[in-house]
Formats: sequence, structure tokens, C-alpha cells
Amino acid sequence: MSLQMVSTVSNSSLLQPGFSLLNFDGHVFFFGQKGWPKRSCPTGVFLLDIKQNELKMKPATFSKDSCYLPPLRYPALCTLRSEARADEYQYIIHGGKTPNNELSDKIYFMRLVSKTSKKITFQCIEKDLGGDVPEARYGHTINVVHSRGKSMSVLFGGRTYTPLAQRTTEKWNSVVDCLPSVFLIDFEFGCCTSYILPELQNGLSFHVSIARDDTIYILGGHSLQNNTRSPNLYKLKIDLPLGSPAVTCAILPGGISMSSAIVTQISDTEFVLVGGYHSDNQKRLACNTVVLEDGKIEIVESVSPEWTPDIKHCRMWFGCDMGKGAVLLGIPGANKQIIPDANYFYILRCKGAEEDKEEELITQNCSQTSSEDPGDSAPFEDSEEFCFSAEANSFDADDADTYNEDDEEDESETGYWITCCASCNIDINTWVPFYSTELNKPAMILCSSGAGHWVHAQCMDLSETTLLRLSEANVKYFCNKHVDLNKGLQTPQKVVRLKKPPMKPLRKKKTMKLPTSAKKSFLRRLFE
Repeated sequence: MSLQMVSTVSNSSLLQPGFSLLNFDGHVFFFGQKGWPKRSCPTGVFLLDIKQNELKMKPATFSKDSCYLPPLRYPALCTLRSEARADEYQYIIHGGKTPNNELSDKIYFMRLVSKTSKKITFQCIEKDLGGDVPEARYGHTINVVHSRGKSMSVLFGGRTYTPLAQRTTEKWNSVVDCLPSVFLIDFEFGCCTSYILPELQNGLSFHVSIARDDTIYILGGHSLQNNTRSPNLYKLKIDLPLGSPAVTCAILPGGISMSSAIVTQISDTEFVLVGGYHSDNQKRLACNTVVLEDGKIEIVESVSPEWTPDIKHCRMWFGCDMGKGAVLLGIPGANKQIIPDANYFYILRCKGAEEDKEEELITQNCSQTSSEDPGDSAPFEDSEEFCFSAEANSFDADDADTYNEDDEEDESETGYWITCCASCNIDINTWVPFYSTELNKPAMILCSSGAGHWVHAQCMDLSETTLLRLSEANVKYFCNKHVDLNKGLQTPQKVVRLKKPPMKPLRKKKTMKLPTSAKKSFLRRLFE
């Protein structure tokens, strides 16, 4: 094994724990960035161009008939080969976390449509499923098995959010283990069937799964229920006769208590397990070789690479399989770096130079990510691992456009994820929709103080009725900080009184006043 450090460009902050690598025709593509895609690469899919130990990222495009694919971290992923042509295959992507920490229950098919020196185009299609559809989850695995001329996908494990009826305000985003059900997915008819096996008692996540023919081997995995890493080695056998499928499980000796190990294939029957964790505060620095022959599995310890001091002493690490015995590993950068989210990256090659040649990898395998991610507030970050079936070579296109994150506006300062006030608690990693009108970004309103600035409606304690009224009415709004200042600076408006024409007084009739003696004389005469 050989370990080599690679230098990265400024956009390496996109490569955070939970990312995935896709391998098409020997070219490695990155998927699952942290945060929503920007204008330079709206698909969120990049070609990883590694030349002379320098890593660059070049954006890829989607065809016009593609569906929207959000950047998903910690999804389940595997390859599905074409029955007509063995060299054609596509990727199955299920579940994962969006930048808003929402969990996806959708399943996508992604394939390469065209590739030139300047443009790479993918097609992404969402599949509809019926029957026992798996719930939204992350940290699970998906594999493809073949039996009696048929093929099916097998999904197992993962974590999901606590059911809505059991959530509290303090633990709204708490996660639990998914039930240890095995899902068989028939993409030809679009149906799912779940199976409960007595051998699988506890839910597992961030385990390793390796598929060969009609058998899947499951190694390790973390259980939240009892906070343990399973030492068991499970063997799932899928029989696909003309009638109903048969699923059986057996517990084999020789398992490894671990989570988040990265598995890469070095030959038709050999795999290498790298990294992972023995416990929350103990990395797994040992490596193992897994051999699958004659329906049996053998796990032996192999020679580990010469780890650097930075890798040995770091608290967490993450990575992903690049195919053909190569693994991309990442560790957190120093706190004094200019870019706070930047990481250091290494390429671990598990095969010798004499073995590094073109060959067809007929075994499909897949493994999953770490025991936790920063969004779940884990004390230590586990790694992301997947297995692919082609070699990671450099893309020979010097004149291709390279993505440069510096060309984009910094959304952390000018977008929806700003710190709008001293009490602002809106964070891109933990935010969940608060108003019914919100989808994937928080509602904001413009404060008219001075040159104007944007604030989050939720931070201003605005009710949904008030927010809708302000958005519809043509009135100025002032945030909580400037509302009193604005009132003090305002001059009371002068009340304009209406001028009314004066009314003419009524004329009084003149009456003759008689002396008292005259009145008496007049009355005497009147009554005589």
C-alpha cells in the first residue's frame, strides 16, 4: 500500500464528510456537496481531475429530460449493469440528507449520456415505487443480486428521524435506528417487499456490505439503541425462483466490530477494508483483506500503510472509494487555515503498480458512511465509504472549464444563511421550515432602515399572518433593532384640518316689548 498527499484548490471546502464518488469510464465524479449548488454548477456533480498530485473540480451538466437531483450526503449507492451490454451501467442512489438536513426517500437512476473534452452530460431519472416502500433514511446500503437469470436490489439498515408523534421541541431532529428489515426492490415492475429475519435483531447503520451473485455479506455497523458496533458477520442469500423470492440469513464467525470502514476492490475476488472506527473516540488504523471464493468469505489482517502523524493524531477522518483499489481520504485541516472548512486529502493505493491494469470488475459491492455527521452533533466524525468498479484516472482535458468557488457570491454572507441579528439562530445544517410557505430556504424580509438589510422572519418573531400581510402590502418594515430608532426619528405628521364655510346665524323675529301697565290694560280689554 502507498499513501500520497494531494493538494487541492480553493473549492475543496465542498468535499465534506458524507460525499459520494461515481465512476464512469474510469473518470471519478464527486456528488453530495455541503450546501446547495451555485450557479457555476447547478447540478452539484463535479469531475475530480487529479494530475501531478493536484486535485481540481470541473462541473458536469444534466440532460434536458433529467429530474432535479438535490445534493445528498450519506446516501446508499451502487451500480446496476445493463443486461444487453456488460460495459454499460448506471448508478442507483437512494436516501441521504439534503443541505437542510431533510431526509430523502426517493430513488434515482443516474447514467452518463455524453462526454467530450469540454462537456460531460448525465441523465438522472427518479423512479416511483409501490408496495413496502422504505422510509426516508441515511447511512444504509443498497446492493444488486443476481439469481436464476433475474436481478433485484437489496436495501438494508440506516437511520431516520424520530416519528412526528414522538418528537419534542428539544429533540426535534433526533435520529433513531431504522427497523432491521430487508427490502427487495424489483425495478422492472417498480415494487418493494420487506422481510423481517430473526437473525437481524437490531438496526444497523454505516456498515459495510459486499455483494456477489446471490449473496450479500454485511460487516460491522453501529447501533444507536445500545451504542455498540456489531461484531457479527451476516450472510444474506437471495433466491429468485419463478414464484415468490426467498430470503435467508446466517450469522458467520470472524466478524469485525467496526463502523464506517471503506471497502475497495483490488481483484475479482479480493477486497480491502480501510479506516473506520472501533469506538466513538478510537479510529481503526488496521486494514483487512476480504476474499470471496466458492461461496465462502475469508477475512484476514493485511499490512497497513505508513500513516502520517496528522492522520494518526486527528480525531476524525472520512473518505470514499475511487475504484480499482484507490481510496480518497480526508482529515480536518488546521484551525488556523484561511478557509475554515478546508481539509487535507490523501490517496491510498491498495494495489501494487504491477497490478494496476485495466480489468473488468464483475462483483458489485457497496458500503456506507460514518456513524454520524456534524449535523447530528456527534463527538467524532466517521467516514463516508462506497465501492465502485472502475479505475480513477485523470480526465485528459486541459482546456476544460474548472470550477472556481471564488467566482461565486458568498452565500454565507449575502444569501439566506447570514447572521441577521445578534440572536439569529438560523444555521444551514440544522434549519427546518418554520412557515408553511418555506421549502428549502428561510423566509426573509427587508428592513428599511438606512440603506436596508435583510433579516430572517423567524428571528423577528413574525407570525405567518403578519409575514403574509407585510409581503402583500406596500409598507415599510423595520426590524426589532431599528423599530424604536425609527420611531424616535419620525416627525409627527401635521394634521390638515378641513376648512368649513361659516354657517349664517338664524335671524330672530323682533318682538315689541310692552310695559307692564300696558299689558294689564290690554288683557282687561281682551276679556271684557
